Amino acid sequence: MTAAAIGDLLRELAPQVLGALVRRYGDFATAEDAVQEGLLAAATHWPVDGRPDDPLAWLIRTSSRKLLDQLRGDEARRRREALAARTAPAGDARPYQHDDTLTVLFLCCHPTLTRASAIALTLRAVGGLTTAEVAKAFLVPEATMAQRISRAKARLQAVPLGPPAADRLGDVLHVLYLIFNEGHTGRAELSAEAIRLARMLHRSLPDDPEVAGLLALMLLTEARRPARCGPFGDLVPLSEQDRTRWDRTLVTEGTALLNAAVVRGRVGPYQLQAAIAALHDRAPSTLRTDWPQILALYGLLERMTPSPVVSLNAAVAAAMVEGPAEGLRRLALLEDHQALANGHRLPAVRAHLHELSGSYRTAVSSYRAAAARATIAVERRYLLRKAAGIESLMTNEQRCRLRYHGDDLDLAGSPEALRALAKALRSTSAEAPLMNGRLVQTLTDAAALTVTLDPGPILRVTGSAAELEPFWSALESTAAESETAEDRSGAEPHRHVGPLVVTADWPFDPLADL
Repeated sequence: MTAAAIGDLLRELAPQVLGALVRRYGDFATAEDAVQEGLLAAATHWPVDGRPDDPLAWLIRTSSRKLLDQLRGDEARRRREALAARTAPAGDARPYQHDDTLTVLFLCCHPTLTRASAIALTLRAVGGLTTAEVAKAFLVPEATMAQRISRAKARLQAVPLGPPAADRLGDVLHVLYLIFNEGHTGRAELSAEAIRLARMLHRSLPDDPEVAGLLALMLLTEARRPARCGPFGDLVPLSEQDRTRWDRTLVTEGTALLNAAVVRGRVGPYQLQAAIAALHDRAPSTLRTDWPQILALYGLLERMTPSPVVSLNAAVAAAMVEGPAEGLRRLALLEDHQALANGHRLPAVRAHLHELSGSYRTAVSSYRAAAARATIAVERRYLLRKAAGIESLMTNEQRCRLRYHGDDLDLAGSPEALRALAKALRSTSAEAPLMNGRLVQTLTDAAALTVTLDPGPILRVTGSAAELEPFWSALESTAAESETAEDRSGAEPHRHVGPLVVTADWPFDPLADL
């Protein structure tokens, strides 16, 4: 049996052993310490001596001996030692045939504990991680984490080990959700542990739709991890991720769990979040994502569990459906919300929406403001990189002249400007910097519409008038007007399209020649 397989088995059995000891001796803190020592003994002996025939019984027996050793070494607990000796069953048989994993999980998520303490204790007592491993995952000193866990165990001393209370399932789901979110930012071991615990909970409660919804949400989100970071660890946003690298096995499993959950009729917040994640995972690109459906789901989520984070995400979806102005209007309603006051999310979303609207100077300042508030290095680097990229493009703005004739739209300009525009128009995602996505979408939707870079240089978009009209409409309706001195003097008007300024020959009406 490999060391990895032994580790997986020990993590699975840890809460069952703890439940057995707590039931027998009634002391959660001492029992939890003894279980940790028993797990360490198993990790040392099993690779050498082989796995015992009954691993659970071996662990319960060994951990019980460790616990009794602790009691013998403490004069103040001699009476409890005697009581333990009287109540211990004879021989090495299992004390009971009951799996206490779910009970222990509920106990570790008890409402008397702070969220931070509940997370730490769950990872150690139910997840089977050592204090050092938990401390490393949260980037805090081991001594600090040990104190946090000790305080949590002390708070549970007066809490009896009873059957899981159905009204506290929400607390358990929230703790697992928080553990997953901690891992989502880069610490993959925490995400993996949260998924393992969610699977365990789903096996115990297979008919609960919100348990299935949470597991589906984790799987659908985790599926994108392979594409979330670049080769040097830099953050890659969803719109720029290589979707061929997503784990389609996890997407399939998560989608199946979600489909089975929603037909039960009790839709909750985790199912709604999983449905949003599934829409992202199914879409071939950001531009071809079903944003109206996502916006509708966020609307339901806002009514079910209102929070500023949900409203922030809804603002992004609204911008994709109704335009950046609507997204910015929604953001304005969140400006004074205390939960967002000191974080980087609000200015980061504001920067993104200003970028989409063509307000590049405002976008740069907002990206820098967000970077100053970001606490995670990879996010801070991404935000600063976005600001620097926009500034670079602003200082190198190029101009193109656009003409319509017959079945062609011709854009004449410098080779650099035309190559940049051609790259953007040929893209099937929003990878090209600062390029409004509707232009790309019209090309994607019209199979016969082609983009070629002819000598001259001229960028030629060719197709039927019916196909060219939506392309021009997208250019016309989504580009931001720039009122320059030339405009006011009666010179030809122009529109901003990303880093380019496209100058049109007016009047310009593609349908006029039909």
